[in-house]
Amino acid sequence: MSQASFPKSWVEIPLGEMNQYQSQNVQPKDSPDEIFELWSVPIFPAGKPETVSGYEIGSSKQAVAPRDVLICKINPRINRVWEVGEKDSYRQIASSEWIVVRQPQVESRYLLRFFQSSQFRLKLCADVTGVGGSLTRAQPKKVAVFPVTLPPIAEQKIIADKLDTLLTQVENTKARLERIPQILKRFRQSVLAAAVSGRLTREWRATHHQNIGDVKPLSVAGKIIAGQSPSRSEVNFDGRGEPYVTGPEQWDGRKILHNKWTEYPKRMAPDGSIFVTVKGAGVGTTFPGCYAAIGRDVYAFVPNEKMNYTYILFAIQASAADVVLKAKGLIPGLTKSNIIDHEIYLPPLKEQTEIVRRVEQLFAYADRIEQQVNQALVRVKNLTQSILAKAFRGELTEQWRKDNPELISGENSAEALLERIKAERAAKAPAKRTRKKAFS
Repeated sequence: MSQASFPKSWVEIPLGEMNQYQSQNVQPKDSPDEIFELWSVPIFPAGKPETVSGYEIGSSKQAVAPRDVLICKINPRINRVWEVGEKDSYRQIASSEWIVVRQPQVESRYLLRFFQSSQFRLKLCADVTGVGGSLTRAQPKKVAVFPVTLPPIAEQKIIADKLDTLLTQVENTKARLERIPQILKRFRQSVLAAAVSGRLTREWRATHHQNIGDVKPLSVAGKIIAGQSPSRSEVNFDGRGEPYVTGPEQWDGRKILHNKWTEYPKRMAPDGSIFVTVKGAGVGTTFPGCYAAIGRDVYAFVPNEKMNYTYILFAIQASAADVVLKAKGLIPGLTKSNIIDHEIYLPPLKEQTEIVRRVEQLFAYADRIEQQVNQALVRVKNLTQSILAKAFRGELTEQWRKDNPELISGENSAEALLERIKAERAAKAPAKRTRKKAFS
């Protein structure tokens, strides 16, 4: 038994001794025209099973029923637990990658939450087979000996109700927080759009008696260098030669990740460059450049000395979506002229500097909010396990037990429930065969 702390009116039982489920193999391919309700591991993030024809299911499955609780065996570090819902018109089946738990005398919602708790998950992850990640598997025979904490049935339902309410509130809070980074992304885009159109500094120009800038092609602001790739054999990963940049996969949002080099550079970009991705899935992605060899999917725009580097970077980033619309071909690609002929708002250097100051100030404000949101998300994610821990220590129902002693004693007690489960198990156990004595 575990050393976990829980009320004296509760009991523990090994999962295997509580579980009534007896595996029933189903071969969907034998019923190709039948529609099945399939509880699979890949569909778990969607939050509901999929309906699939028998001919689409290539492997054998196991039959399940409403209120069965499913514990995923694959990579148990991912917390995947499901309760099978009410039956529709389709046969309910589940992947063999689920451990199925069935016990009609126990509240299934309580079991769902218990199996989601760290109290259970830590044991599940502690002893697995496989080399790591998605190759690890929980072992059903070992899981069968894990203790399950059982309050009286009335208290199980109260706990399940409280957890449904509290964890729904947590999920709603989490969902609202997770939307904020997208709001901040749109805010940054709006700031850039206002900055490089002159709107952000409209009042500043009036105060400082400055005329509005002109709209001019990027060619006025600098020059462009087209990348050229060395052969694969000329690229190394151990620091020999010049740093080599091939695309946005080497930009982490803050800095360039130098993980490729070449002793045979074909085209070099100087310090003070702006890298523009011109081909592939990341076409249009623009980020601060550096001294490096550049591959064919990257162009380096080099602003001239009369320009504020950061302003030109902002101007290209803000207009990236418009530039990408010019990309052509099955694998979208930009040409030199697509970039240098693109027109941007080009004010005098003094206004460029003021625009950069204001944008960086607003971006710093957005960054602080994002940092606070990320910290709040960590706390909210931890809150789920904190609430579950309180529930399974009996803290959420401490007052309820004091107010309802009749619902946790006698026939309503956890001990009585445990005896009924054991009696039911004994009644369903196959009779032992006895050997007939041989007569001489």
